[in-house]
Amino acid sequence: MAKLTITIEDNPNPEDIHTVISQLVEYNNSQAEKDIYQSLAILIRDTNSTIVAGLLGKTQWGWLFISHLWVTEGLRGQGYGRQMVLKAEEAAKQRGCCQAYLDTFSFQALGFYERLDYQIFGVLEDFPPGYKRYFLQKSI
Repeated sequence: MAKLTITIEDNPNPEDIHTVISQLVEYNNSQAEKDIYQSLAILIRDTNSTIVAGLLGKTQWGWLFISHLWVTEGLRGQGYGRQMVLKAEEAAKQRGCCQAYLDTFSFQALGFYERLDYQIFGVLEDFPPGYKRYFLQKSI
């Protein structure tokens, strides 16, 4: 066997990242339905086109994944987060998705997602220390 080198890289080259991801996607495609995902962004802008709220995610294998949801502090509690989640779910349905999942921390928006019918399916204790990380899902 050839001599191999293991490295730890704090700032990996984008080409190296692409190699790892593309090789994993190639393997996934050999095992399951083709691994195709589409990015999704729902953005709210003010009159100056400044983003004041946003939802980022992707759709893949019939699932919506919400990776990030943020509403500027002055607009919180006014329904913008709910509107963005509902729009993301509708876009996901149009893409053929029937399920959604996300994660949130105990210091973030667990109750918000539960009010939108997301159910906890997993919890990491002490992540970050002193808090919990919740994993939630929902049929859409």
